[in-house]
Amino acid sequence: MRTRILVILISGLVVIGALGIVISGINLPADSADNQKKPFSVRGGEGFFEIAANLEKERLIKNRLFFEAAVIFLNGVKRLQAGDYELNPSLSPLQIVEKMIKGETAAENITIPEGWTIKDIAWFFENKGAFQTEELYELPLKKFSDKFGFLREAPKNAGLEGYLFPDTYQFKRGEMTAEIVAETMLENFGKKMAPEMKTEIKKQGKTIFEIITMASLLEKEVKTLEEKKLASGILWKRLGVGMRLQVDATLLYALAGQGQNSKQITFEQTQIDSLYNTYKYAGLPPGPIANPGLDSIVAAIYPTDSLYWYYLSTPAGQTLFSQTLEQHNIKKVKYLTSP
Repeated sequence: MRTRILVILISGLVVIGALGIVISGINLPADSADNQKKPFSVRGGEGFFEIAANLEKERLIKNRLFFEAAVIFLNGVKRLQAGDYELNPSLSPLQIVEKMIKGETAAENITIPEGWTIKDIAWFFENKGAFQTEELYELPLKKFSDKFGFLREAPKNAGLEGYLFPDTYQFKRGEMTAEIVAETMLENFGKKMAPEMKTEIKKQGKTIFEIITMASLLEKEVKTLEEKKLASGILWKRLGVGMRLQVDATLLYALAGQGQNSKQITFEQTQIDSLYNTYKYAGLPPGPIANPGLDSIVAAIYPTDSLYWYYLSTPAGQTLFSQTLEQHNIKKVKYLTSP
């Protein structure tokens, strides 16, 4: 009887000791002093034994058995998420498993400048190896209109141009799909359109689509908020009396669509047949020509009334305003004519 009790006690102590070793091991980092981040990828369908072996090979853990034990301890056998992670040897096996269960993959800060077109954005992500350009700019607007009400008033043939809000975003590596990028930027657009802005747009009898179209012109033409508001007042005033807008940026957008990357407009180019040619056709162009920032959107909603009817952007980035066509033409000769 005493022998049996002794065996049980010894067995219990062995189990407790082994359990203590495991608990200690799953909480023990490979090197607590090494905070240097290392990229580590978990491929789809990869089992936790293979992940453990790879972690040990990369010296991110001391012993694969402790990682495997941590996976079992956290009931994570079928919960580890694939993706690109940033790990370091100061993390314990338990912490690494927790990251993989939560899917805390490495994130990258991506800055989209104001005034980029949807194709600019698509090319940027293609160059990063995220997706092909057409995957973004061929996304139909209606795919997102159920979630984002501000898209519902856009014309049926409209795309996402103008609605992809320029900002700095954080995207998880390996998850930068065209759909995720578009949805993230649309969500940000919705947040930036404050309720009072929407109320003012409705009060003016305009639509968000018209405002964004105007804002995209201002984004490409004028630099400062004050000047954007003045230019906005001029362009809305022209629309009100049926004058053609004659905005260079719309024509350059049309030319780019035809494969012509011009910087200066020629008379011949002002004659091309495109609804984006505001030298030839009155009214706003069919849609936005870029993705405007908040200042341009604000300027489109809250234009400044003035006596001006014309403005001119110089090569130096200065915007000059004129009340008469004669004054405008004098400035064109002075600032735009090559010596």
